[in-house]
Amino acid sequence: MTDRSSIRWQEAEVVGITPVTERVKSFRFRVDFADRFVPGQHVDVRLTAPDGYQAQRSYSIASAPEESGTIELMIERLDEGEVSGFFANVAAIGDRIELRGPIGGAFVWTKRDGGPLLLVGGGSGVVPLLAMLRHRAVAAPDVPALLLYSARTRSDIIAADELQARTRDEPGFTLRLALTREPGGRRIDRATMDEALARLGRPAHAFVCGSNAFVSAASDLLVDAGVPPRTIRTERFGGSLTG
Repeated sequence: MTDRSSIRWQEAEVVGITPVTERVKSFRFRVDFADRFVPGQHVDVRLTAPDGYQAQRSYSIASAPEESGTIELMIERLDEGEVSGFFANVAAIGDRIELRGPIGGAFVWTKRDGGPLLLVGGGSGVVPLLAMLRHRAVAAPDVPALLLYSARTRSDIIAADELQARTRDEPGFTLRLALTREPGGRRIDRATMDEALARLGRPAHAFVCGSNAFVSAASDLLVDAGVPPRTIRTERFGGSLTG
């Protein structure tokens, strides 16, 4: 894992803001490491009030390192989130935000790692998996990949148009959705996982990202379905680093 203490804070300029869903916005930041990170890594963001009070959170990088010049963060508005509330209601193009990164060395994937690649995301946990898919499309399009993505409704799907386009245009990519609050919808279960594995084959790498409960349940399903635990990597959103 990357040692946070060895990474300096820098001012990153907001150069783009785009709505993604009702609760998620995309923010583009100009940083000096835009082409020097690994898909799956994240950054720390720190806000400082005039009285010196600070709030700090971690956000996964959504962009691929091939997108030179900027990084993309997709930030979900949380009801009690100090940092996410600022980005939802206050942040504007031209703002300069304290940021450090890239951070993380376990939950990462590059073309050198190969595949097949199984990605399992819950809600905004899909963000680092998007970075892997975007890198794969440019650097390793021959690697088979399947994204099993759980969201509440269709309107909550992050990067919905992009994912549908990848399904249409990338023969080696498969998208499977589990919409928990749509009529007839259901959560990811053993049957869903078995179907995904039958479509993809035995994955060389499986990445699971989402809430604590989601990651625990999905990881157990993978193990029960015969995926070796050593091939499963997890990233959990929750607690003090996601507001």
